[in-house]
Amino acid sequence: MNTHISPAIIMRFREFGESDLVVTFFTADRGILKGVAKGARRSRRRFPNCLDLFCLANVEYELKKRGSLHFLHSCRLLNPFPELRSDFSSLSLASYMVELTEILFPEGVADSEMYELLKNAFLALNGGKRTDILRVAFEIKAMALGGYGLNLEKCCECGRPYREKGRAVFKRSKGGIACQGCEKESVLSPGLGPGAVREIKGIDGTLQCLAGLPLSEESICEIRPILDLHIEYRIGRRLKASSFLE
Repeated sequence: MNTHISPAIIMRFREFGESDLVVTFFTADRGILKGVAKGARRSRRRFPNCLDLFCLANVEYELKKRGSLHFLHSCRLLNPFPELRSDFSSLSLASYMVELTEILFPEGVADSEMYELLKNAFLALNGGKRTDILRVAFEIKAMALGGYGLNLEKCCECGRPYREKGRAVFKRSKGGIACQGCEKESVLSPGLGPGAVREIKGIDGTLQCLAGLPLSEESICEIRPILDLHIEYRIGRRLKASSFLE
């Protein structure tokens, strides 16, 4: 029997048959996986309150071939993140984070940094961190880990380095900034001040300290429309959970 035990974030579950659950869970070493928890809806011994949405649990599962469902033997609750589910805004943001993670890292694509980012985001949400700050921080880091980081070093048109003096203009088709000589500010090409650029760079360099990130109101107002344009353009659609955040 090829069994494996690892901490995992419970991302989704659905009822299967009379007493089973199909569980989607995110591990650091094997990425997003799906497995059948036999008798989970009635077994309090093998699955004691540990298959709720967005819980952190130690999961024991049997490895199957790629593309098939794994078999979950047991789970042990590590952190239920109770405060995350007590507030609609926090719960909605957690759903959004899970959806973005699933798009950037499909089933079986492992990334330990993304796992740590999602876990620490849930810790920050559970600790009462402001959802607007946390959403911005999570999106910036998640997109970078998924290969869609913002290019803030130089003009994406003429190549002139950005010295963080004066405003820059975001170009969604390039995923980066342009100087005002190459691009004018508009609804589809919002502007960014030097302060916002510095704060984006600061967020992009963090992983575990999401709960203590400083982010000014002015920067949030500038960064928010840029991230909306960037994510929708790169993903190819608007995330379903984003409607609950608005």
